[in-house]
Amino acid sequence: MHRKRGFTLIELMIAVAIVGILAAIALPSYQREVRKSRRAEAQRVIGEIRMAQERWRADRPTYGTLADVGNPGTGNPHYAFTVTNNTATTYTITGTAAGAQASDAEGATSCTPMTINQAGAKTPAACWQQ
Repeated sequence: MHRKRGFTLIELMIAVAIVGILAAIALPSYQREVRKSRRAEAQRVIGEIRMAQERWRADRPTYGTLADVGNPGTGNPHYAFTVTNNTATTYTITGTAAGAQASDAEGATSCTPMTINQAGAKTPAACWQQ
């Protein structure tokens, strides 16, 4: 007597269900890590803007606008960067998330916008810790 080889429909459906469950668990975790890495990239750009501000201020009586310091954040599709409150002694750099990155959060704290000032005060604080 010959036995037929292969999978039954039930076995195939169980395998598909297991793959679906694993994907449903893994995908949100993956997306969270992608948003976190994009946030780290935004923090790097904000650091570049801070350094450019200090170079600008070393030769001039005030901190500069984003255009003055060379706009290091140009081309980042996930964040828009601005410099506000730029005077002789202060500035505030803001990175505002766009698109899917706008749902970035650390726990219950939304991570958009992220700001830092000339004194190094970072908000929201939870989003700056890596």
